[in-house]
Amino acid sequence: MASELICRCRKRLRSGFEVDADLRIPLDESLVTVLFGPSGSGKTTLLRLLAGLDRPDAGAISFHDRDWFDSLRGINLPPQQRRAAFLFQDYALFPHLSVAANVAFAARPGKGRELLKAFGLASLARRRPNAISGGQQQRVALARALASDPGLLLLDEPLSALDAPTRSWMRYELRRMLLTGGVPAIVVTHDRMEAVALGDWMAVIVEGRIRQLGPIQDVFRHPADAEVAESVGVENVLPAAIVSRDGGLVTLQVGTSHLQCVDSGGVPSGSGPVFACIRAEDVTLTRELPQTSSARNRIPGRVRSVILEGPLARVELDCGFPLVAVITAQSAGELQLQPGDAVSAIIKATSVHLTAATVSGSGPSLPR
Repeated sequence: MASELICRCRKRLRSGFEVDADLRIPLDESLVTVLFGPSGSGKTTLLRLLAGLDRPDAGAISFHDRDWFDSLRGINLPPQQRRAAFLFQDYALFPHLSVAANVAFAARPGKGRELLKAFGLASLARRRPNAISGGQQQRVALARALASDPGLLLLDEPLSALDAPTRSWMRYELRRMLLTGGVPAIVVTHDRMEAVALGDWMAVIVEGRIRQLGPIQDVFRHPADAEVAESVGVENVLPAAIVSRDGGLVTLQVGTSHLQCVDSGGVPSGSGPVFACIRAEDVTLTRELPQTSSARNRIPGRVRSVILEGPLARVELDCGFPLVAVITAQSAGELQLQPGDAVSAIIKATSVHLTAATVSGSGPSLPR
């Protein structure tokens, strides 16, 4: 039988906000699952329910076929029996203990020394947390979490306490450490770059409900609906209407223009409002309409604004509908783009993802 983490539970907070989540993670396929969503979407609450720090109002949680919680059968294992290590945002290291003592606090004999070596902490063993950097503190916290031989790691915004430059390179360092640890992990984040760098699978949570779950690139490239698309950072979520279907392509009316996309069959004709989702990096700009190109969509427009963002440039266009392109700053300079300039936006049909409109309150719901 496949190893899974299954959580189908409901929890209403004092504020009135409710988490009503249906989460199923195939542990054999996903060593690192990213729990992704905007601030206030219920990510930390769900993590606390899994850890046993909070009790659901109803539902069930199981891990590797072992029941952790079942409201109908009166099962509620305490945190220590779940063997789920929780890594808090601020790491919660013991300030009066050395690095070695922190790691060895819950470790079996010899395990602490192994982890100090594995995470490059041996030279820091005698220092206290206030004498090491934020990145080093994170390594200590993760090593301490692994020292208790947990079956599951739960990490709540593990990079949020770091400054931006440190956070950038620590994404890949944390991924390496999680793979080194070899323990299934769920990492909470609302940062798209962190999600891509860290995860194998992604669960998108919006307004307390899991809206999409799957391999991380599939979720980013094929969001389930318009609200998920916006949550995962798709810059162009465009109201559209299906005009026709022919030869494996769907023709869409978007504003005053037609767009074509590959017909995946996921959104049938007559299903109501639809959206064309296009990532800004999939939009190419040119001064002249190319005579030959494999791209199905060539749309004339005018530049509304050009915003430099380090090595990239964000270009906002009016194509009869608003369209955002992200190109290199070098390309923007070579094109000499200025507000009001006429350009053509080139978009491949494979880069246009058709999705249904957001359905309010979509997703499973436990009986009241």
